[in-house]
Amino acid sequence: MGNIVLISITVIIVVGISSQWLAWRIQWPSIVIMSIAGLLLGPVFGLFNPQEALGSLYSPLISLSVAIILFEGSSSLDIREIKGVSKSVFRIVTIGAFIAWIGGAIAAHFIAGLSLEISFIIGGLFIVTGPTVILPLLRNAKLKPRTAAVLKWEGIIVDPFGPLLALFAYEIIKVLTTDSLHANYILNFLLSAVIAIILGYVIGMIVSFMIYKGLFPEYLKSPIIISFVLLCFTLAEVVMHETGMLAVTVMGLTIGRTKHYISSIGQDVSHFVENISVLLTSTIFILLTASLTRETIAEMFTWPIIGFVLVMLFVVRPLSIWLSTAGTELSNAEKVLIGWIAPRGIVALSVSGYFATILLNDGYEGAAMLTALTFALVFITVCAHGFSLRPIAKALGLANDAAPGILLVGANSFSIALADYLQKINIPVLISDSSATLLQPAVKKKIPVYHGQILAEHSEYEVDLTPYETILCLTGDAAFNVLVSQTYAPKFGHNHTFTLTSESYKQQDSKKIPFAGKANLLFREDAVFTELNKKINTGYKIQALPMNHQDKIDLDLLPEDAIPLLIRKKNTIQLITLRSEIMLDEGDQLVVLQKGKSE
Repeated sequence: MGNIVLISITVIIVVGISSQWLAWRIQWPSIVIMSIAGLLLGPVFGLFNPQEALGSLYSPLISLSVAIILFEGSSSLDIREIKGVSKSVFRIVTIGAFIAWIGGAIAAHFIAGLSLEISFIIGGLFIVTGPTVILPLLRNAKLKPRTAAVLKWEGIIVDPFGPLLALFAYEIIKVLTTDSLHANYILNFLLSAVIAIILGYVIGMIVSFMIYKGLFPEYLKSPIIISFVLLCFTLAEVVMHETGMLAVTVMGLTIGRTKHYISSIGQDVSHFVENISVLLTSTIFILLTASLTRETIAEMFTWPIIGFVLVMLFVVRPLSIWLSTAGTELSNAEKVLIGWIAPRGIVALSVSGYFATILLNDGYEGAAMLTALTFALVFITVCAHGFSLRPIAKALGLANDAAPGILLVGANSFSIALADYLQKINIPVLISDSSATLLQPAVKKKIPVYHGQILAEHSEYEVDLTPYETILCLTGDAAFNVLVSQTYAPKFGHNHTFTLTSESYKQQDSKKIPFAGKANLLFREDAVFTELNKKINTGYKIQALPMNHQDKIDLDLLPEDAIPLLIRKKNTIQLITLRSEIMLDEGDQLVVLQKGKSE
């Protein structure tokens, strides 16, 4: 038995993460790959059933994972993200959610054929979209900030309220259909929800206060926060089932608010929790999809279920968005996109199983089809929205279609000359510096600039970094360059974070430079800040060097005064580093810093 559980957990984690990697490689929505992988493991080939293999661990594992995912999503929210769209978000999560609830209930009754009681309950659950599905889609789609903010906030705020709404509907149904129960039963439910909110807030404040007072060592911060998340969820669940998600969401919002003035909570904690969340998202999708039976899959393709899903896609969702956002700041294009995108995910799948069980125990035979109905909605919406989000966003002008841009930190002669060259070859650029005087030459050349401290937390809300895929640290302060690199590497990725070599490397043998550092040290050993700026100020220009196609360029054959900077390819560029070899493909151009006439 022990080996079966061990093998099952290992297979689920490995397949889940492999699905994420494969999705990244082929540029497919990760949720689609994970769903397909789970179906192949479970109902298609029947290799194993996680629910049977894990036994009593199955449900708690899913519940605790969802709690951490919800905490990660809510703690990453910042009210400054929805500046200008707060009215829309508020209406969508209130009026829009109510319309979606009623519309979903009507569709479930008249199209799927469920009883009014079951339809009323399940309609509340189906308002959820959730961070487990929305955040991976937004990562791949690269939408404009305002549209992305609305979808992100809706998913995270509504996610815990969907199960609560379904639970509230269930309590009402029990009171109306059971003579022994009365209105106090509903009051107990509302009181439990309030207790969950208070619990989440109090625990969030306690954690923030303890971190602020330095009561946790750095290496224990992340594990302690995770343990408090699980504690918060479990305590709320003990009070009343399904209120745990509300409690951890409130806890996440509380810590998310306090971390803006308690810097010690820091990025390391956020990145740790985010990484755990990615791992758990992969795991849960494999768990849920692999546990489905072939009978459930077959039931998905019946006309009542397909008809229900189509109505949810093309009637209920668009109607709820258009009615709730009437008169707001959203454009028609944004309403069309938001009205289309509403993939359901882990919360809908896991909670529908819970309601199917208790409704069957209560004697509602129609509840047997809830699992097939929910998975059909989840799988079809994930596939439809996952593949269509980027193309529709591009068609509506809501996607960033420009070539991947470059953020240059530090305004000086060389960085301005490099930005000017990149801009001329249609690469979006932005120069950041805290000195308005140093930025003035860039402004005269009509180069986009950000006047501010790039390391300040508020900078990410004052400037849109979405168009920029690469960051170059080009100041004369080696320590500052390293600090910026370390700060932004998680956002841009290690392979897209570069910095100049320090002055001390000029006299060193390249072999003495640490191997790990060579990957992102720009250009060559003597291409330090002072030398590059001196050359720009004495007539050197950035220009393409006429060269024939070669598999590998011998640096000794380049002109003595030429410093290789980058390789200009058809639609992008490749920066040259200390470690990289210069390889030219057909049509590539080698761009250097050299005396002569610029392009």
